Parts: sequence; C-alpha cells; structure tokens
Amino acid sequence: MTLLDKLLQLLVAVAVFAAVMGVVLLVADRARGRRTDLVSGLAFVAPAVLLLVIGLLYPASRTAAQSFLDASSANFVGLDNYIRIFTQPDLVIVLRNTLLWVVIAPILSTAIGLVYAVLVDRTRFEAFAKALIFLPMAISLVGASIIWKFVYAYRPNQQNIQQIGLVNQVLVWLGFEPVNFILAEPWNNLLLIVVIIWIQAGFAMTLLSAAIKAIPSDIIEAARLDGVGGVRLFFYITLPSIRPAVVVVITAISIAVLKVFDIVRTMTGGQFGTSVVANEFYLQSFRLSDLGMGSALAMILFVLVVPIVIYNVRQMRKVDAR
Repeated sequence: MTLLDKLLQLLVAVAVFAAVMGVVLLVADRARGRRTDLVSGLAFVAPAVLLLVIGLLYPASRTAAQSFLDASSANFVGLDNYIRIFTQPDLVIVLRNTLLWVVIAPILSTAIGLVYAVLVDRTRFEAFAKALIFLPMAISLVGASIIWKFVYAYRPNQQNIQQIGLVNQVLVWLGFEPVNFILAEPWNNLLLIVVIIWIQAGFAMTLLSAAIKAIPSDIIEAARLDGVGGVRLFFYITLPSIRPAVVVVITAISIAVLKVFDIVRTMTGGQFGTSVVANEFYLQSFRLSDLGMGSALAMILFVLVVPIVIYNVRQMRKVDAR
C-alpha cells in the first residue's frame, strides 16, 4: 500500500466520522415534543451500539459458530473441538497451566501488594517505597519478560564460561550447579508466573493503599484504645474494612491473568509445558490454521472471563457506594 493510498484511507475515515457525527447532531437538534430527550439519547447512543455490535457481538457470535466447525470452517463437527481440549494430554496441560496462573498469580499479587501497602502506610519514605513497587507497572509485559529471561538465563557449567543469569550466578556462588530453569517442567510455569506477580503487585498496592487510607481514623483510634494493635488490628479492622477493594483487585488481576499471552510467548513460546489458553488460541488459529480449535479455545477463555467481569463490576459499584 502506497503512502497516497494510506492518506486516502485516512481522509475517508475522517469524512465518515464527520458524517456520522453530523447525522447524530442533526437528529438530536431536530428532535421536538415530549420525546425529545429519548430521541436525543438514542441518537448519541446509536453509534456506540453499532460499533459494539460490529466490534464485539458479531465477532463473538462468529467465533462461537466456528468452534463447532472443523479446521477449515467447512464442516460441522459438533462438540469435537471441546472434547479434544479436555481429553488430549497436551491441551489438558494447557488448561492446568491456565488454572495455575489464575489461582497463584492473583492471590500472591494481592497478598504482596496488601502487606506492602500496610507496611509503608504513613511511613517517612512512603512515596519512595510505593514508587519502587509501582515502577514495573510502567514496563510492558514483553519488556518484563525479556528482563526475567535474563534473570533465569543458563549456561552450561564449563570452564571459562560465566553465568549471565542472576539466579544461576547466585547458585554458582553458593557452590551449586547452574540449572536451566526454563526447561524444568512443571516448575517453569511458576517462574513465568513470577513475572506477572512482579508487575501486578504494584497495581494491587496502589488500590489497597487508597482503601486503607479511606478507613475512618476514629475506628482505628477506638480499636487502639481497646488495646487492639499490630497483627490483630490488621485482621480485625483493616482487612474487613477493605474487603470489597481486595475482591476488586483479585478479580481484576484474575481477568488480566486469564488473558496472559505476552509473557508465555516471549519467554518460552509455549514450549516446555508452559502454554496457556491464550497462547494456544494463537498457536492453533494462526500457526496451525485450525480455526475450529482456536475458536473453541477462545470461547473457553470468554466463558471464564465473563463471570469474573460481571462480579468485578458489582464489587466496584459496592466500593463506589461506600
């Protein structure tokens, strides 16, 4: 595509956008009578609904239909793709890995963020300490994966060959043999999960720190007057007071973890027993050209994410109502 073609496409897109907005404003301006508000509202909402249908509902329904077709999307195969996902050993490992990610990453990220938020709350170096744990949030998942890939880097233990990976260098200093961690199934999954925990702990700390500061000071003072302090203050006052925020953080990280793709793709490419549903969807759809299996994996991911999203929205409304 030439530069002229791209410019023409850009002009057409701008013209379409201007035309749509012109129609919306014209309809809203011409609305008269008792239903003026209703017509104006529908005029402004209609473009968003149209884009939602084109960008979300249509692809979702098409993907659902393709999940019941074969690799070429030509023949109906019923539930075969779903049966293969839950019976083939390689795909069962993918489901197991996804379950590990969803169980471990949100809990540990939230726990680390919560403990960190409590420890640095109202300390002299609070801002600096929070910046340290929040910094990884500014790094892309691909960038973070490359950093940790160097941390786990392995070289055979031979003469004149120095380790460049931090973990293996520490092992060598302690007198142990270097280990190729990326190949160590199934523990290599935990090493990949560490990357998302490193990133999401800062997100958890930020939200939970704000929730902790929102606890009324008279409740804290009353508890301290009753002799409650330290760990008991945390479990009896702090944690129950911020429970909705904790749930929101866990569900938000769970949604991010279910969609994780960049880390697995960058660090292992899904090899060595580390693939997850999102990576397998990419592999089946775009590398192996099995659209039926790829669509079935996408539908499983969709079914897993939707209930968490709904629950997360309900919890966020509760937090806002407090």
